[in-house]
Amino acid sequence: MALPVSYPDLSHVESHLHTRKGVSIFDVSHMLQLHIHGKDRIKFIESILVADVESLAENTGTLSLMTTEEGGIIDDCIVHKSSAGFLNLVCNAGCAEKDLAHITERSQAAVSAGLDVAVEVKPKHSLIAVQGPKMQAILQEGVREDISRLYFNHTALIDVWGIPCRVTRCGYTGEDGVEISVPDDRVVELVEKLMSESEEVKLAGLGARDSLRLELDSVSTVTILTRLPRLSRELSCGLSVSDAEQHVTSRELTR
Repeated sequence: MALPVSYPDLSHVESHLHTRKGVSIFDVSHMLQLHIHGKDRIKFIESILVADVESLAENTGTLSLMTTEEGGIIDDCIVHKSSAGFLNLVCNAGCAEKDLAHITERSQAAVSAGLDVAVEVKPKHSLIAVQGPKMQAILQEGVREDISRLYFNHTALIDVWGIPCRVTRCGYTGEDGVEISVPDDRVVELVEKLMSESEEVKLAGLGARDSLRLELDSVSTVTILTRLPRLSRELSCGLSVSDAEQHVTSRELTR
């Protein structure tokens, strides 16, 4: 499934502007959601990400980079340390197949080396991003927990209008927001409930999501690199950024 560029009721620009003053819902279910299990899950994840996951408090997370063993960048992703005894990993849709193959290969090698680790694709779950300055007030109507206490990159299991969800305070629109992982068979119910709460809640597409990120200079590292073909090719070959930059002039980097 692909996120549409826009929806019929709002143009790309109108949707962009609406997110800055109201609430927009982005269907990002095409993202790869993984659970990493096993007593050696942290040791394993720290072997493929440049993140100090061990030091994270429970139910918090961080944006990180997935790398080759030589330090070349494969993708960016978000990892959360769940108090339920697993790690939650969300990877980009465009790299999902490549990311899953790499993680699977590395986990199999880890198991062969005696580590207790298992990778599970999160089954039958959709993912929606609810973004905008009025998100908290609207979402609060559907939960018993105090959403103001859910800080950035903190995650919690919360019933949202009676639907069991994982709610994470995050997003890259430049506005306040959450991402909600919800069972596939109840995602439509949740979206309809959010939209029925206020006329301020609208569906938004890929066009607005990209322009909102660009406006705030919050494009991910990997997205920037893909706009620099020569540097990106060097990184995909497994070189580090410092090695690859030797082949790209400063003039090219500032274009």
